Amino acid sequence: MTGKTATYEFKAETQKLLDIVINSLYTERDVFIRELISNAADALEKLRHESITKTDIFDGHLPLEIAIELDDKKNTLTITDTGIGMTGEELEHNLGTIAHSGSNTFLAQMAEAAKKDISLIGQFGVGFYAAFMAGNVVRVQSRSWDKSEGHEWLSDGTGSFTITEMPGLRRGTKIIVELKDDAKDYVQKWKIESIIKQYSTFVSFPIKLAGEVVNTVQALWTRNKSDIKEEEYGEFYKFIGSAASEPMYRLHFSADAPLAINALLFVPAENFEMFGFGKTDPGVNLYCQRILIDQHSKTILPEWLRFLKGVVDSEDLPLNISRQALQDNALVSKLRKVITKRFLKHLEEEAKNDNEKYLRFWTTFGIYLKEGATSDYEFQKELGKLLRFESSKSEAGKPVGLADYVLRMGPDQKEIYYINGPSRVAVEAGPYVEMFTKKDVEIIYTMEPIDDFVLSHLGEFDGKKLVSADRADLSLTKDEEETKADERVGESERLDKDALAKLTEWMKKILETSVSDVVVSKRLVDAPAMIVNPDGFMTSSMERVLAASRKDHGIPGMGESKKKMEINPSNPLIKKLAALHDRDEDFAAEVARQIHDNAMIQAGLVVDPLAMVERNYRILGRVVEG
Repeated sequence: MTGKTATYEFKAETQKLLDIVINSLYTERDVFIRELISNAADALEKLRHESITKTDIFDGHLPLEIAIELDDKKNTLTITDTGIGMTGEELEHNLGTIAHSGSNTFLAQMAEAAKKDISLIGQFGVGFYAAFMAGNVVRVQSRSWDKSEGHEWLSDGTGSFTITEMPGLRRGTKIIVELKDDAKDYVQKWKIESIIKQYSTFVSFPIKLAGEVVNTVQALWTRNKSDIKEEEYGEFYKFIGSAASEPMYRLHFSADAPLAINALLFVPAENFEMFGFGKTDPGVNLYCQRILIDQHSKTILPEWLRFLKGVVDSEDLPLNISRQALQDNALVSKLRKVITKRFLKHLEEEAKNDNEKYLRFWTTFGIYLKEGATSDYEFQKELGKLLRFESSKSEAGKPVGLADYVLRMGPDQKEIYYINGPSRVAVEAGPYVEMFTKKDVEIIYTMEPIDDFVLSHLGEFDGKKLVSADRADLSLTKDEEETKADERVGESERLDKDALAKLTEWMKKILETSVSDVVVSKRLVDAPAMIVNPDGFMTSSMERVLAASRKDHGIPGMGESKKKMEINPSNPLIKKLAALHDRDEDFAAEVARQIHDNAMIQAGLVVDPLAMVERNYRILGRVVEG
């Protein structure tokens, strides 16, 4: 039975609002289901709050839940809640006007937001209007918790609405959407179930579809950690991360300042980017009060943490009217900073508690942290503590942290040294570590192409400058007296100064197209020569990476920079080269070019292989001839 009916015109601004909501504000029609469920959940939450202090709740025996019914014959979708409900006056006020604001100013702001994604104050009822995206006619039957009679609100969204008395309703609100012809898929159970699981899985009240509860997974991030079992965490991770195995790490934390945050983050056991599956999509979803706002969010964490899975829920996020975009960039930045720093702190703690497990993490996901160190200055300090590399004082296959290196530094050492190579064996066989070994100075081995970029971008750690061992200006001597003492050691085995000056001048001329200078080395111990970089920033490995990148992208080479070559005055080959120069300059030139190419190869730099092989055969021919 129904009572008297009253007809009302929408406020002019409300009519314009409907046009904006239906035609331009929402980019996905599916969100009208999310909005109606969210409104239902809000109504249930308000009733739960009232029931704490009130005992005279109408229909107090009804369970707090949301029910969805589909009728493919009538082409209707019905969403019912047993929440706080509305009186006739509240129906008129909430669904016939834009809350407490009917001003053109508010409407202008909202229209601008639809176009430019600017900040708006959320208004009650606006999400409800999304129902008209899919419905020709929308009916709202509601009865308030205060025992007043029920009413039905009805409109086709064009210009007016009616409110009719409707006795006999139960407490709560029922929304009946008579679907448009192009929206008939919303009477399909699979369609509604998929929308609920995408957007509303973690609503704190049961959502029943055709009598079955759909949202069976709990929002674990809202519960106290001490009340959650390991199995629950595992099941939640497998659900949210679409995973089959257990996670490697888990971080569950809450914060009230500077923002209200609940977060539950997982590190997977595998890195699928390593297996060639392409770039990983972000795996953290953003929620506001358990309602999905941004799936696989690209804004809530830096891109280099895209391997993480989980959820972040914050009540402090200002949302646009459709809940589809974050509005306050400064606030989002603050949220990203808080979560990122907390996760990096968690990794640091895990590394201290279980180094072996952290090294497994580093092997699997260290490339992402390196990416962050080279691209994100804001978190470099925290990332520097998490980097791991092998060194001359670490076990083979057991990388160590920069903090470990600093602890082992001598009292007079001011810099952290590193050198790149394809493997530990190759690095240790090269000329760059000879003086470090002799003076018992630890040197870090960077064995991935990106590593030199990481350390050069990092610049320093714990106040110690990071320095590549192939720099031309590198010196391990402490002072002038030590330099002189080093020069006196084995002085009788060295070429004299005049011979050295003559040799270096001649070699510089012979190699003028390849080197910028030839100088006497202060750090070579056994090797005859080595190539060093006059540029203090660009290391040999960085140059190799850039050259390869240019080649991969079809960018013409810009010409490699000329290197500086250091020669060892105590090396037998260099001494014999000086003598050879006096009696057979042409053959000495062949040997000098071969020494240069050998040093280039040890530096990992490119030489002309055909020219080098032909020269090698010429030299071997002379040796065989005697």
